[in-house]
Amino acid sequence: MIAQTEDITINGTVSDADNGETLIGATVTVPGTTLGTTTNEYGFYSLTIPRSDDSVRLDFSYVGFQTQSMTILPTKNITLNVELSTGIELKEVVVKADSYQEQLRSTQMSVEEISTKEVKVIPALLGETDILKTIQLKPGIPSGSEGTTGLFVRGGGSDQNLIILDEAVVYNANHLFGFFSTFNTDAIKDLKVYKGGFPAQYGGRLSSVIDVRMKEGNNRKFSGAGGLGLITSRLTLEGPIQSEKSSFIVSGRRTYVDIFTRQINKRNEDKEDYNPIPDYYFYDLSTKANYQLSEKDKLFISGYFGRDKFGFNGDFFDFNFDWGNATGTARWNRVFSPKLFSNTTFTYSDYQYNINTKITGFSFDVGSNIKDISLKSDLYYAPNNKHVLRFGGGLTYHRFDVGRLKAGSDDGEISFSAGIKLDGMEFGAYLGDEWTVNDALTINAGLRISGFHNDGAVYIRPEPRVSAKYALNDRLTLKGSYARMNQFVHLVSTSGIALPTDIWFPSTKRIKPQVSDQVALGWTWLLSDDLLLTNEFYYKNLQNQVGFVDWADLFANDKLEETFAIGEGYAYGMEIGLEKKFGKLKGWLGYTLALVKRGKFGTFNDQVFTTGPDGYYLPNHDRRHDFSIVAMYELNRRLTFSATVIYGSGDRAWLPVGRFVFQDVGGAPIEFVVPDYGNQRNNFRLPYFQRTDVAMVYKLFPKWGESDLTLSFFNVTNRRNTFFIYLEPEYATQQLPSGGEGDVPVGVRAKQVSLFPILGSLTWNFKF
Repeated sequence: MIAQTEDITINGTVSDADNGETLIGATVTVPGTTLGTTTNEYGFYSLTIPRSDDSVRLDFSYVGFQTQSMTILPTKNITLNVELSTGIELKEVVVKADSYQEQLRSTQMSVEEISTKEVKVIPALLGETDILKTIQLKPGIPSGSEGTTGLFVRGGGSDQNLIILDEAVVYNANHLFGFFSTFNTDAIKDLKVYKGGFPAQYGGRLSSVIDVRMKEGNNRKFSGAGGLGLITSRLTLEGPIQSEKSSFIVSGRRTYVDIFTRQINKRNEDKEDYNPIPDYYFYDLSTKANYQLSEKDKLFISGYFGRDKFGFNGDFFDFNFDWGNATGTARWNRVFSPKLFSNTTFTYSDYQYNINTKITGFSFDVGSNIKDISLKSDLYYAPNNKHVLRFGGGLTYHRFDVGRLKAGSDDGEISFSAGIKLDGMEFGAYLGDEWTVNDALTINAGLRISGFHNDGAVYIRPEPRVSAKYALNDRLTLKGSYARMNQFVHLVSTSGIALPTDIWFPSTKRIKPQVSDQVALGWTWLLSDDLLLTNEFYYKNLQNQVGFVDWADLFANDKLEETFAIGEGYAYGMEIGLEKKFGKLKGWLGYTLALVKRGKFGTFNDQVFTTGPDGYYLPNHDRRHDFSIVAMYELNRRLTFSATVIYGSGDRAWLPVGRFVFQDVGGAPIEFVVPDYGNQRNNFRLPYFQRTDVAMVYKLFPKWGESDLTLSFFNVTNRRNTFFIYLEPEYATQQLPSGGEGDVPVGVRAKQVSLFPILGSLTWNFKF
């Protein structure tokens, strides 16, 4: 009788049989019971079941893989590492239901995921697949203006997203001034976006967490993948260092438009009226290696390095601009016992931009830099099937080089400089527990203590988190969550878009941390075995929001704090998504109805920050409606078609309501000189945004591996969406009071600048 009431624990990892990659979110269940669990972000699982002398069957499943069943004799603790294979799913309906049942069972809400397989089929700008732009097609994550990768999640700013690559922070995730993201899809294993209900292990930003994880490398055989497109080429190589024990992956990407523009410039250099084409290219390199130190220990080392370079060299004027990220991660996984798993991580992050300008006899160097060094430890403890505990802590040292300026003459007669250097220490500790109260109710509650120290200012902030799910039946689940977040570093920018020249600034005695409180309620409904409907409502309260006074001087300003304006805000909305993951036709529909307002800003030294008559205004990223359709249709084993349709209300813009005119002397032209912006910030809504993209993927099956040709058309309706609007005065010839005729301003016309007409591209992708 005693033996029957004791429990034993089964633990291990679930991985891909083809390449040894661990599988995140794989399901482990005991058929016929409510016992089950999922693998964590490191592929580890721990499941406690009653001790018995009778055999027990375990089912291991993952979307796109064949379910693996194993029979064990549960008389003692067992370590069971399982490999799943891809192939024809003989019980597809069961796999469908199991996949969606996990989403129904989870307490986590406000989460979006996307697979790299989907990303490679969806139409992309100039054929360059982009996982960060694809995630913007999900509900609740509207993009910024045309051509940018800025994310504005549930009313938050583009700086309020924590973007981490293998647990290292990426401060500017853009290439080509925002047209592409820094992430090479070939090197990415998993991407998950948290819009709310944040787990206690995350902190430091208000609006979202974008957790990107790189592949680990094939530990079975050497393989490669890549592609040739219109503007970029990419190549990924991976393979074992020691078979089934260690592996590596190296992935690189580069544009090559500059190779052609240099040749064009060279051929036309003798023409007097020829204007040279500026030089531009970007590249990035991702690397990772891992080694199985022992049965219980594994070491990972990964890094990312990316740079954009823009240059123009003339006879009397040289301009060079480069920016980019560098990250490094060293990670140690340790299985202390069947119930306890730990991950210890050291990361380094460096973002900088540099502008060098040379004019005959004189030079300017400007730039900015932020560096992070971080050490943290996360532990996963599953004492039984009722509780899963996660706890840990970490330290991050920040180094800020704000608005660096050096200038002087070549002979040294003139020299001056500006800029400030700051640092700060950010720290955090957390504890979270996922408690399965009964078959219907599960609660995930946690507390994070976040802190920051800088130049005598110390902030220690508690951040409670709680989420819960209640299953009404096996197809309908209600969910709710609350999370408080603090942000200790702030983006110094007036554009609302993440640009290469952005500057990051720490919290100080005067600039307090930003704070958000978010509540979300929703439901998840499995309409059929392959159709899932989600609907969420949220409200977010924002405190200590950072803005900048009117006409702020943000460039090389040693008194930058004086330009800050501090206010508050709120956002609320509704998101609805309908998803189909299986069958020949796959895809999703998403719709977001949202509103965001900010206001009650105070300034230092009685400076001006314009809001509106009621003290509030709509920020640039206020988008009332956002709608997207994504469809992928597999006609046969060779041919797949895909399409995306996007609609969004126009963003907000601040346009002058009038202009003062000035005439210097009698008979001189009358000019518009001073715009009047009125008393309402962001007083104009831009025209709505709409774009339709289509693509066709034709698969080839060479003897050496796999390949395909991807033909895509971007903006097939040729709609000219607004990039920005400028105002141009109109003149008429009239009789002047001083005598004679002259051009007199009679009005102002708004004109629109658009970026992309219909664009076609052809890309060859391969894998061996």
